[in-house]
Amino acid sequence: MKPMQSKPSIVFAHGIPDDGSRFSKVATFTAALITATLLLGSIQTVVAAPATGIKNVVLVHGAFADGSGWEAVAKILEQDGYRVSVAQPPETSYAEDQKSTKATIDAMGGPVVLVGHSYGGSIISEAGNDPNVVALVYIAAFALDEGDSCASIEQALPQSSKAFKPDSNGNWWIDQAHFAADFAADVPPAVSHFMAISQVPISTDSFTHKVTNPAWKTKPTWYMVATADRSINPEQERMMAKRAHAKTVEVNASHVAYVSHPKETAKLIEEAATSRRSISSR
Repeated sequence: MKPMQSKPSIVFAHGIPDDGSRFSKVATFTAALITATLLLGSIQTVVAAPATGIKNVVLVHGAFADGSGWEAVAKILEQDGYRVSVAQPPETSYAEDQKSTKATIDAMGGPVVLVGHSYGGSIISEAGNDPNVVALVYIAAFALDEGDSCASIEQALPQSSKAFKPDSNGNWWIDQAHFAADFAADVPPAVSHFMAISQVPISTDSFTHKVTNPAWKTKPTWYMVATADRSINPEQERMMAKRAHAKTVEVNASHVAYVSHPKETAKLIEEAATSRRSISSR
């Protein structure tokens, strides 16, 4: 019986014998390629991981919308290593909207950055009292004080839009003919058109509910002002940000700033997540 011939390995723990053969050259190249691939993989892992801070983000939509508008922001956050959940408050009553949002927070199973757009700001102002919420981010949103409602903020300094219309069922809609101009002027027409025909009406109860215990009084807060907003007066946004002592940025955007400026929105959220203030509030 012929003795078994050992097959050469292409993986070497302590180098490759360089005998000038074709095999030694191929093996050397192969080992170098494997090493480079592993190194690249480790680099990509480091880049994808978020900096020290909170890893969970809950996004809350506002009136006349659903959670799908957060898609671009969510993708950026996930690419940067964050775990994201998009709440879907039904806008049927303030109590139901709170219940839905709190369930989403609880499902994360740990500390979260809670983000709200528009009426979603009213929701997070109360839901943010959850002990797992360590930071609040308002995107062109109602950062309501005790006794405030969305309606009272709008009445104190009216928005530019006059397109909000009630129906006979206690809900409010935006006239589709004015939706793009008054709500989403800086997104592609096809997008704003679909947003208009798929809008979710908000109940009178949700819009007029008065906040009793605003979380921003005890939680670190960030705010994005949309300077071209026609659905909330930008001056009211600045006022709410100032009284909440929020770290504030301004963007030249319509009401749906998170749709038209997803990179800036994600950047602000990540700032909240990595801030020492948000960690120390635990």
